[in-house]
Amino acid sequence: MRYEIRVAGWMSDVLRREGFPDLESCLLAGETVLVGQIVDEAHLYGLLARFQALGLRVTEFRQLVD
Repeated sequence: MRYEIRVAGWMSDVLRREGFPDLESCLLAGETVLVGQIVDEAHLYGLLARFQALGLRVTEFRQLVD
């Protein structure tokens, strides 16, 4: 399943590349938007833990219709 994750503020290029290499990213209206495949619950919870560990605030998390 493909998901879109919006994070408050702008993440640096390095943080986006190094922290979330499996997700596409762009900066939009004061947010960082990440898009990509999340294969299972373990992957989902791993991403959420990474956001938390980096002090990032997820503002929206939604499944995309293919």
